[in-house]
Amino acid sequence: MRISECREEDLVLLDEHMPSSGATSHHAVRYARHSAGTSTFLVAWRDQVPVGCCEVRWDGCAAPEIRAAHPGCPEINGLADWPGTLRSQGVGTGLIAAAERLARRRGCGCVGLGVEKNNPRAEALYKRLGYRPSVPYLDCWSYEDGSGLTHRVADACIFMVKTFAGPEDD
Repeated sequence: MRISECREEDLVLLDEHMPSSGATSHHAVRYARHSAGTSTFLVAWRDQVPVGCCEVRWDGCAAPEIRAAHPGCPEINGLADWPGTLRSQGVGTGLIAAAERLARRRGCGCVGLGVEKNNPRAEALYKRLGYRPSVPYLDCWSYEDGSGLTHRVADACIFMVKTFAGPEDD
């Protein structure tokens, strides 16, 4: 598996192999933030096929309670692997490790991520990787479906944080 920063030409393959729900490509939205420098959009590849992705949001989690509790903490957001048969094969772990390296290189003392409260498998993985539960919050987001209707979603989540001992802490 190879992990790299997303390039504009990768968007077609991402949309083909890791389809977004709704009319607007989540990949294009993440790539726009990546291009603007407010995030880093990472893609995991196997045999020239995208199998996972995540975004490191340098400005942190959008939820105000998380910003208040963890100012300056970048967020690993939109962590996904596809297809589901790739779960438990190291895709998520590899993406998280790459995101952590980027955060340490930037001098960040920590990194965080949100996990839905009804996703114990992901929470267990994050705990194994050194993340500790911190603040409960609602992850509010929306998407537009193919007919142009906007759907608003609020997921009950817990923000988990990993603190780095130093820049070489691996």
